[in-house]
Amino acid sequence: MATTTPVPAPVAPRTDSSWQRVRRLRVAGRYLFIGTVCLIVLFPIYWMVLTAIQPTANTLHYPPSLWPSTLDLSGFAKVFQDLPIGGWLVNSTLLATAATIVTTFLATIGAYALATLRWHGRMLFGLLLMTTQMMPEAIVIIPIYQLYSRADIVNNLFALALLHAAFVLPIGVWILRSAMAGVPREIREAALIDGCSHLGVLRRIMVPLTSPAIVAVAVVAFFASWGEYLFATTMITSPEQYPAAVGLATLIGQLDTQVDVLLAGGLVYAIPPVVLYMLIQRYIISGLTAGGVKG
Repeated sequence: MATTTPVPAPVAPRTDSSWQRVRRLRVAGRYLFIGTVCLIVLFPIYWMVLTAIQPTANTLHYPPSLWPSTLDLSGFAKVFQDLPIGGWLVNSTLLATAATIVTTFLATIGAYALATLRWHGRMLFGLLLMTTQMMPEAIVIIPIYQLYSRADIVNNLFALALLHAAFVLPIGVWILRSAMAGVPREIREAALIDGCSHLGVLRRIMVPLTSPAIVAVAVVAFFASWGEYLFATTMITSPEQYPAAVGLATLIGQLDTQVDVLLAGGLVYAIPPVVLYMLIQRYIISGLTAGGVKG
C-alpha cells in the first residue's frame, strides 16, 4: 500500500513592510543603546565643565541645575593666578615624555626578541611578563619606596618615569609582539642572508613596518604616566617637583575644598592628552589592531 507524504501547510510570506518595520526597530534600539551609553560616559565630563563655569553656590544648591544660569570663570583665573599650574604641567610633560621614550625603546627590543628569535623559555617568559599586570601597585609601593630611598632617588622625576615605564612595559611588549609577528618571516630571513644583523633588521625593517603599533605603545605609555597618581604622590614630596595630578590633589582639604578651582584645574590638566589623542587617533586604532590578521 503506497504511503503519501504529508504536505506542510503553506507559510504566509513575510511582507516587505513588516520586514522594514522590524529593521527600523532594530536600528532604533541600537542607536538608543549607543546614545544611552554615550550619555552615561559624557555626563561626568559635562558636570565637571558645568561646575567649573558657574558659581559654587549654584553647584551646591539642591536640586542642582543641569544648565548654567550664571557664568563665573573666576575658578580658571584662580588656577592661573594662585596655583603653579604651569610648573605642574611642565613636570607632568617631562615625566610622561621620559616614561614614553623608555617604554617605547625597551618594548620594541623586547617585542622583537619574543616575536622573531627562537630561544628556550620564550613563551614562558612572555606569560610571566604579563602576570606582572595582575599585581596591584599598592602591594609593591612600600618595598619600591624603600629601594628608592636607599638609592637616594626620591623626588626625582626621571626615576619616577622609570617606575612608570616598568609597569606599562609588559603591555607595550605584547602589543608590539603581535604587530611584529605579522611581518612575513621571509622578509626578515632575506635581510639576514644579505648580511644584516638582528639590530639592523629591527631598525631597517621591523620599525618602519610596525610604526603604527609603536605609536600606539607610545600613546599608551604617555597616558599611563600622565594620569598615574599613587607612585607620584609617594615618590615626589617636594612641591617644586609635583606633577599636575599630585598638585591638583593638594587642593582637596579636610575642612574645605574649592570645588570650582579644583575642577577648573582638572579641565586644564585634561586638555593636553585629549588634544594629543585627537591628533594621532588614527595611528592608535591601526596600531592596536596590527597583527590581528597576518598578511
